[in-house]
Amino acid sequence: MNCLLCDKRLDNQPTWQQLLGIAKMQSICTACFDLFERIDSVEEDEILDSVHSLYAYNEQARDYLHQFKFLQDIALATVFASELRILLNDPKKMIVPIPMHPINKRNRTFAQVEALLKAANISYQSYLQKTTESVMGEKTRAQRLEMTELFEVIDDIPNKEIVFILVDDIYTTGTTLRHAARALKSKGARRVEAVTLFRSKREK
Repeated sequence: MNCLLCDKRLDNQPTWQQLLGIAKMQSICTACFDLFERIDSVEEDEILDSVHSLYAYNEQARDYLHQFKFLQDIALATVFASELRILLNDPKKMIVPIPMHPINKRNRTFAQVEALLKAANISYQSYLQKTTESVMGEKTRAQRLEMTELFEVIDDIPNKEIVFILVDDIYTTGTTLRHAARALKSKGARRVEAVTLFRSKREK
């Protein structure tokens, strides 16, 4: 098997956990994985009770997301499965992926956040529906901050006291996550946190 990012042969021997199906086989090489910059950034504001971002949005992260999302290489969903499983495998919390608009999902063929959660074997609930086809990455910071509500809650929240964890691939200005948190809190959710793979400091 070759590394999904650099295409060099993976010569590591499978572990007993991988052979028994407890852990997934390695999909990228150690050299490629080491290029991701682990930061474990934790922030909060008046809407989001906590945002935990695992890695910096560096060049390696940009290449990964481009290949995963836009070149539709769904096999890359497995790269961060272990890290996400450690953070999100908590039955006391409700995992809610940030959704794609149905038209965008159809064009891309899969929803990247749901693919990440499935690869990590994390159960989730699709409480949110996106109301616009607009893509945050195509907008300036000012345009993102000026947008009207992006999500609506499409199912009843049975336990409003449970902690909701929003999951997204990247956190830039936080507009998407705040809109999602606001939608959940408008339906009675008490605490909404978030976990993202990457944290971007870029301002446009």
